[in-house]
Amino acid sequence: MSEAGTMADAKWYIVHTYSNFERKVSEEIRRQAKIQELEDYIADVIVPTEEVIEVRRGQKVNSERKFLPGYVLLRARLTDEVYHLVKNIPKVTGFLGQNNKPMPLRQGEVDRILNQVSEGAEHPKSTISFEIGEQVRVADGPFTSFTGVVEEVDEDRSRVKVAVSIFGRATPVELEYTQVEKM
Repeated sequence: MSEAGTMADAKWYIVHTYSNFERKVSEEIRRQAKIQELEDYIADVIVPTEEVIEVRRGQKVNSERKFLPGYVLLRARLTDEVYHLVKNIPKVTGFLGQNNKPMPLRQGEVDRILNQVSEGAEHPKSTISFEIGEQVRVADGPFTSFTGVVEEVDEDRSRVKVAVSIFGRATPVELEYTQVEKM
């Protein structure tokens, strides 16, 4: 089979897996395709993830989070051989579809998911969230150990405006998410 034929006929499917086994399943699909000489039928295997910023022990840490936990995206020409290859991989529970029949994704759905993957890689999201009116304590910077109230939240820049009391007067201070902690 020619590479061009595969790409034209390939459709996107969602493979349901045990949670936290998505990477192993995607690697095993590639490995089994090579062993069974079905590589020409499988165009792509993706575990959709995004970069997130977390605070652990006061340190800002970049980590990866799956935004479709328990699912792997498969772009393939779904023949009986490819179907059985995927179904027989350990930790795979099946394809997403109706009546045990795999349903291909619409191109709009695929584009949305792939956009989320690329946006997550370019602009990591923060897992920390603050709400207006919430009490916080400043953990870092020149106002360390001051307490205050959140006045504004800028999620795009991961910053908050906090009203801290300096000499008995409320003063707004703009801080990064990592510089404040919830009380």
